[in-house]
Amino acid sequence: MKREKFSSRLGFLLITAGCAIGLGNVWRFPFITGQYGGAAFVLIYLFFLLIFGLPIMVMELSVGRASQLSAVRSFDALEPKGTKWHWTKYCAIIGNYMLMMFYTTICGWMLNYVFKMALGQLNGLNAEQIGQTFNHMLADPIQQVGFMLVSCAIGFIVCSKGLQKGVEKVSKFMMGALFAVMGILVIRAVTLPNAIEGLKFYLIPDFQRISEAGIGNAVFAAMNQSFFTLSLGIGAIAIFGSYIDKKRRLFSEAVNITILDTLVAFISGLIIFPACAAFGIAADQGPGLIFVTLPNVFNQMPLGSLWGTLFFIFMFFAALTTIIAVFENIIAFGMDMGLSRQKAVAVNAVLVPLLSLPCALGFNVLSFLQPLGEAKTIQDLEDFIVSSNLLPLGSICYLMFCTSRYGWGWDNFIAEANTGEGWRFPKGVRFYVTWILPIIVFVVFIQGYSGYFGQPWNILLPLCLLALILSMPIHAYWKHRKQ
Repeated sequence: MKREKFSSRLGFLLITAGCAIGLGNVWRFPFITGQYGGAAFVLIYLFFLLIFGLPIMVMELSVGRASQLSAVRSFDALEPKGTKWHWTKYCAIIGNYMLMMFYTTICGWMLNYVFKMALGQLNGLNAEQIGQTFNHMLADPIQQVGFMLVSCAIGFIVCSKGLQKGVEKVSKFMMGALFAVMGILVIRAVTLPNAIEGLKFYLIPDFQRISEAGIGNAVFAAMNQSFFTLSLGIGAIAIFGSYIDKKRRLFSEAVNITILDTLVAFISGLIIFPACAAFGIAADQGPGLIFVTLPNVFNQMPLGSLWGTLFFIFMFFAALTTIIAVFENIIAFGMDMGLSRQKAVAVNAVLVPLLSLPCALGFNVLSFLQPLGEAKTIQDLEDFIVSSNLLPLGSICYLMFCTSRYGWGWDNFIAEANTGEGWRFPKGVRFYVTWILPIIVFVVFIQGYSGYFGQPWNILLPLCLLALILSMPIHAYWKHRKQ
């Protein structure tokens, strides 16, 4: 079967950026920036994005382009004969499916609130009543499942049209609409009374605030955000490398994708911080910031329903671009295993909604299930498995595969990454990406356990999982010795 290709470089950049751009940019980034001191935290975040996220993205794209396959087959195609790097496919398969098991539900929340805002259902409500509306939505299985199914249906309909006529065409429109809506909201936010205070907090570094929040905590939060915002480690980016030609060097493309991703996160802050400052509201909350605090802000604005509707359209588009991109990856899994696109869509259009039901029902019918402890839902478990396990472990796999001579190897990686025109991936960072960066990723991996498990499990369990990953190059080494 001939590999599909993007019709243009712009299409590749927008859909790949759309995969990276998601709720981590427009939801998580503003509230952790609020928690850790504003502009000073943003500078730390950008530093780690450069030294942390970019190299791994280049490696994912290189594996995808060199193999011309999705993660389900790419390691099989590139690994040395007799090695076990293809085990990594299971990390990618589980990661993509499990990400969609809770992401489709959250996307449904955004679509639900588009209608709530447009229909004026939140007009005139106070903060407590708006909070009750959000809790009622979570407790209603019909709303939860219904909007999750709509999100799934939209994503699979787009993917069923093909790469160019479906995924690329719709993603270009949605990314354009996303930036247009963001531009309108920024103008509204920065022209609110007292918005200047929010802009100062967000744009003028004050390292005293970082000290008050805890420098160590801020650094770890920046490392986490720079890593997770790009959806690295589960092949969600690699698939788009398999759809592009060799005209451009992959470091240049990774830089452009990262700039688009960061731009959306940055502009989100230009919306949220001035709006919160204008009405004296803290911007350092979690889900409550989006579904309780900001609707309360919109209620205090002239034409609040209009601005609220535009805001949740923006949030819905950000979530939906990720869903479409990851659905395309999941469908490519099936196609690389021999299914036609339509068969892969049909199978997954049934499978993904079924797998998403536990999360959608975890706030109501299945709320008695608290797998990670009191007040922790099924969604928390799924998010923990993906964010704290599969993403960092998968990234370590890509790093080792592309740098170890018992994997694909540095020479093959650098040749693929630097084929074409544009910026070269610097060869001088070989020691860093081979030995230092995997340690940094492992630190993030360990840290992900610290909030859930006490000693000794927060060390022993991740070490066991890492040992499993390390077994692949060790096996390759002994295979090489025997030969």
